[in-house]
Amino acid sequence: MNNGDQRRLNGEIEEDEEDEENNDGLAAWERAYADERSWESLQEDESGLLRPIDNQSLHHAQYRRRLRAATTARIQKGLIRYLYIVIDLSKAASEMDFRPSRMGVVAKHVEAFIREYFYQNPLSQVGLVTIKDGVSHILTDLGGSPESHVKALMGKLECSGDASLQNALDLVQGYLDQIPSYGHREVLIMYSALSTCDPGDIMGTIQKCKKSKIRCSVIGLSAEIFICKHLCQETGGSYYIALDESHLKDLILEHAPPPPAIAEFAIANLIKMGFPQRAAESSVAICSCHKEAKVGDGYTCPRCKARVCELPTECRICGLTLISSPHLARSYHHLFPIVPFDEVSMSLYSDQQNKLPKACFGCQQSVLGPGNKPGLRVACPKLPGIQRYQPQMKEDEVLLSWNCLCYPLRN
Repeated sequence: MNNGDQRRLNGEIEEDEEDEENNDGLAAWERAYADERSWESLQEDESGLLRPIDNQSLHHAQYRRRLRAATTARIQKGLIRYLYIVIDLSKAASEMDFRPSRMGVVAKHVEAFIREYFYQNPLSQVGLVTIKDGVSHILTDLGGSPESHVKALMGKLECSGDASLQNALDLVQGYLDQIPSYGHREVLIMYSALSTCDPGDIMGTIQKCKKSKIRCSVIGLSAEIFICKHLCQETGGSYYIALDESHLKDLILEHAPPPPAIAEFAIANLIKMGFPQRAAESSVAICSCHKEAKVGDGYTCPRCKARVCELPTECRICGLTLISSPHLARSYHHLFPIVPFDEVSMSLYSDQQNKLPKACFGCQQSVLGPGNKPGLRVACPKLPGIQRYQPQMKEDEVLLSWNCLCYPLRN
């Protein structure tokens, strides 16, 4: 080997060592993104074959955490919520500590949150506000259409300038102050910056929000900031810092169920609502929402006979709240939560004296997993019947037993 080849090999070895040193200097989350080690996410089953890591243990832990948080006491909750989601689109949102960026991750999970929010709160409304260049902008007004909010959000994903928390609070406080007393006023702020560039005294703005009974919550993507913590403490909201993307998703979805109503603000009111009829397919009318002539699709307000496109909404002509009976029934379960099911130990199945059912009461599938592996099984505390826990189902679907549906009929 000549000297040139030896120098070339030494150079390659030195470059490899430099790359390893660079990787060692990265943070844990950076190394996870730098080299996608997909082979590390594999495990061996009983026969020695490779299979993906089973995430059921994670889902089971989340299920048990929900059971611990559940309470049988009836807590008054707000069924009609008015929520503004404030999204920080300052230059701090373009940081790439989340993949591909903070802005991209926030937009994806806000979209999922909006759909889940309307699924659990069909009588509520959402509005979007963005912060950039020290100014806050109304992206969408309060409304009950998830598609319109998602479409508007995905079309305005640009980052620039500084963030101004005071301007955002002043803007949403002006809109939420006009909400009727029966509506629960909330603000959820997705904050990426480490500072706020405000034109005045933000402490006075926080007191105005507190006086207007607005619950402000903040989810931070960088580090804890005193002014955000003070805002949440004064208004009764929550303040958390997202550690990673999965943690961010959990923090956002925690705001989907209605929070307990504050005792001094929980005032009972009678609200007039209308149940409109669906328009005939061949009928032609001008939609009061979009000011356009539409054929067929739509609903007719029972008070003023105006046409609206979707439910739930508020009639643009007479102001009557228009809903359908399924929307009202879906909101009802927040007032009377399902009793937590009892977890069934798999050791009981090995005991010959216990004659437990071998099939799920709901889906009639075997309660024993592949290879007779133990898994999470739950039973209704009112009537006997074992149910399998399926992580892909929603919480209210998992905990709703056919036994519970039949229980009032049998008594």
